[in-house]
Amino acid sequence: MQRCIDLARGGLGRVAPNPMVGAVVVHNNMIIGEGYHQAYGGAHAEVHAINLVKDQWKLEEATMYVSLEPCCHQGKTPPCTDLILEHKIPRVVVGTVDPFDEVAGKGIARLRSRGCEVKVGVLKEACRELNKRFFTFHEKKRPYIILKWAQTTDGFIDMERMPGAINRPTWITSEKLRMLVHKWRTQEPVIMVGTQTALKDNPKLNVRDWHGADPLRIVLDQDLALPASLALLDDSQKTVIINEKTEKTRGDTQYWKIHFDELLLDKLLGRLYQENCQSVIVEGGRQLLQSFIDKQLWDEARIFTGSHFFGKGTEAPRIESPRNMTEAHIGKECFYYFRNNGTSPKT
Repeated sequence: MQRCIDLARGGLGRVAPNPMVGAVVVHNNMIIGEGYHQAYGGAHAEVHAINLVKDQWKLEEATMYVSLEPCCHQGKTPPCTDLILEHKIPRVVVGTVDPFDEVAGKGIARLRSRGCEVKVGVLKEACRELNKRFFTFHEKKRPYIILKWAQTTDGFIDMERMPGAINRPTWITSEKLRMLVHKWRTQEPVIMVGTQTALKDNPKLNVRDWHGADPLRIVLDQDLALPASLALLDDSQKTVIINEKTEKTRGDTQYWKIHFDELLLDKLLGRLYQENCQSVIVEGGRQLLQSFIDKQLWDEARIFTGSHFFGKGTEAPRIESPRNMTEAHIGKECFYYFRNNGTSPKT
């Protein structure tokens, strides 16, 4: 099962909104086939594992290990339960039940009803952790929320800016850490910032320092007051403008009309859920980040502390009484990782 999990991680950032899944076929204590779900719309892990078995007759004496319950419905690909039954695999070991309503125990029930021996719950927590985005999406009916920011040693995320200052980012961390942030952007389908970050930093929110797809950009602009010259409004990649005035589409830019009240974030996350967006990385600014924290609408926070001192400026968001924290030192910089689900943090 651990091998299934290790294989499945290869699908990170490539299979959403599907889950990451790994499968291994074992015959006489030897792995004879293995695979993972490699791309959304492509073959599932079970298909890859079965196809790699050279001597197909061995499948009738084998055990299949799979990190998530095999699907039993027709989606973009045929049901994996039918493939398992077709090859008469007698035993299947499942890491965890699939929370998706179309499966949710039905795949296990179908296999058992046809005489297949099924064991469930091997490395269950590790299998759930693998697909934390997928489970949060289906169980909480909202995207998995990742908060990210960089702050100075004295606790500021931006220096004090003079009127008329050029709109550009205030770099707090090193180039290597910025590369890591771009890697993270390839792993999440959506990235979000607030109005002030769009104005002050003029970010592109694309992927430049890593290989991978650009995320969907979301920016809050209540009165549609952001200048058209900003990079976020250049129509170079898919972008959503959250506002109170209009609902329309212009090129690759969509305008979602949502009232800016105390339920703004709930309504926005509900819209993202309807759009099948499983996870969001929120990169700023302070007001937006703190709003997610205050409403307990977050799952993890990734915080860099650089070696700079600003003395004054925009204070960093605050997570009160943080629990489940991991700390790492990278040269002169620190990385803090928080979880908000009551479980031990993963390094």
